[in-house]
Amino acid sequence: MLRINLLPIRQLKKRAKARNQIFSFIALFIFLLLILGTVGFLQTTKINSIEESIAGLKKEKQRYAPILAEIKRLEKAKKDLENKIRIIKALKRDSSITVHILDEVAKKVDNKRMWLKSLKQQGKSLSLAGTALDNRTIAQFMDALKESPYISAVNLSNASLKKVSGRDLKSFSLACSITSPKEKTQKTAKKN
Repeated sequence: MLRINLLPIRQLKKRAKARNQIFSFIALFIFLLLILGTVGFLQTTKINSIEESIAGLKKEKQRYAPILAEIKRLEKAKKDLENKIRIIKALKRDSSITVHILDEVAKKVDNKRMWLKSLKQQGKSLSLAGTALDNRTIAQFMDALKESPYISAVNLSNASLKKVSGRDLKSFSLACSITSPKEKTQKTAKKN
């Protein structure tokens, strides 16, 4: 006897194959969703952890903010004090140099042969003006000033003949450079 299969096997195989493909696609899609969900959950957990860490660090920063402000204030006060101390030391040094310069000039003037009319000090320069009996007296005065530890250079700015009470006298102007003895010894040490 012959059997005839009237069932559409090809169609059934195609349907079974299509159903298997749909189930495998759905299974793959669900697996992909599970992987993405797991990665998303891990990323969210990591983000939350980092945000909590940032919040903790901000609180700690706020806790240290007054201390940092105090440190900045103290550093500024320290800088101001150092600046004031430096200015006071410079003023002390300059005022003592002025006293020494006046003393040196007073010691070097020959009261019988010359008279000073003016003495001006501005920073590191000194200007002297006066009257002398002759050029030799001016030259001796200049040489005496050069020996001073507080005067480094002496230049004759002007010398002219001047009549005073019927006598011919020499009017002169000197330009000098002022230095402290420490600077002078440092300069000579560098030259050697």
